[in-house]
Amino acid sequence: MKYTAPPYMHDVLPTEPPNERWLHSARWRALERVFEDVCRLHGYREIRTPVMEATELFTRSIGEETDIVSKEMFTFTDRGGRSMTLRPEGTAPVIRAALEHGLLNEGNVLKVYYIATIYRYEHGQRGRYREHQQTGVELLGAPDPAADADVIGLAIEFYRRLGILDTELRLNSVGCPACRPAYVRALLEYAEPRLPLMSMDNQRRFRQNPLRMLDSKDERDREVLANAPSTLATLCDSCRQHFEVLQGHLTDLGIGFTLDVRLVRGLDYYTRTAFEFVSPQLGAQNVIGGGGRYDGLVEQCGGKPTPGIGFGIGTERCLIVLDQLGIALPVDDERPFLFLATVGADAAKRAVPLLAKLRRSGIPCEADYTGRSLKAQMRLANRLGARWVAILGEDELARGVAVLKDMNGENDQRIVPLDHLGDAVRCTHPQV
Repeated sequence: MKYTAPPYMHDVLPTEPPNERWLHSARWRALERVFEDVCRLHGYREIRTPVMEATELFTRSIGEETDIVSKEMFTFTDRGGRSMTLRPEGTAPVIRAALEHGLLNEGNVLKVYYIATIYRYEHGQRGRYREHQQTGVELLGAPDPAADADVIGLAIEFYRRLGILDTELRLNSVGCPACRPAYVRALLEYAEPRLPLMSMDNQRRFRQNPLRMLDSKDERDREVLANAPSTLATLCDSCRQHFEVLQGHLTDLGIGFTLDVRLVRGLDYYTRTAFEFVSPQLGAQNVIGGGGRYDGLVEQCGGKPTPGIGFGIGTERCLIVLDQLGIALPVDDERPFLFLATVGADAAKRAVPLLAKLRRSGIPCEADYTGRSLKAQMRLANRLGARWVAILGEDELARGVAVLKDMNGENDQRIVPLDHLGDAVRCTHPQV
């Protein structure tokens, strides 16, 4: 039987696949380094959480009537009878960890970033995977709209450093628990006479969670709701002022944005600010990141009332965009290395401690363990991209030397004592 990766999940490979170059692990590492550098510049520190959590954490935080909870979660019962779910988003696990470990002490502002795998049982297609990687940040404890601008600015700087310069920021305010009911009433009044024109899913949402109608991906629903009331029309004075100040901050930062007055995102916990980043390179799946404010989520998860804002960015979608733009991120962690080629059993035996010594001194090394001929070993070294080859045969072993060949130069080889092999490599490439 031939085994393959599960549907709409993928392997990230050590070499570059010819048709899907974005699946090269070096590209992933390069993107992650850019993200981590930008996060640290903004004062964020890394957090890591388990890949699974108690199912209730997500049903309470995301909302039972959302598509994520009702259709897309990977949920199972463990051997202890507990309902567990592979994380479908990154924020709720961070909140749980912050509460469990006392990271939200009185007056603290917590700024964390994460790089995590996310699982959703979606209708898979290019750019939409059932397992995908997400980079994200969470800023907890800061109610000021300047915090919103800081988070959005961090994402914009990340895209800029990647070279994704055509990203559009779509911005909205979804209000707060005080003013949102007025909007829901206006939405229901608009939608009720148009219900027969909408999908069965949206007809269900109309009864159970009306705001989720705006998040429908069905083209029929999008067409019907294109002229639905604006969320901005029913904002209370506090939410309106917060949104106006945020827009001022973004303008001062030189960050352009488009108001999308029906943008609500797919999670129930958002309050006030909601935003998405859109790339024209991706067609229908054009959202490459998004987030918003969630001032009630910490309390909902068992903590004290604590404001929060964050975002998540899809790694795969960013890499696909970079591939389509022809942008290759610099890969600077592939250090030049030495290939140790041996001839004869005694030389192969001597190579084992020699390789260990070279590696302890910081010299990256490779060797052949299949008994290839010297000619075949040279071909292998060339295919692997070795910068140097050290040849150790019976004659060299008897004299305590190796033949060191620089693969970047024609006929550039010399005799080097085995005890000084590492020094000889460093002389030609001090960065090793």
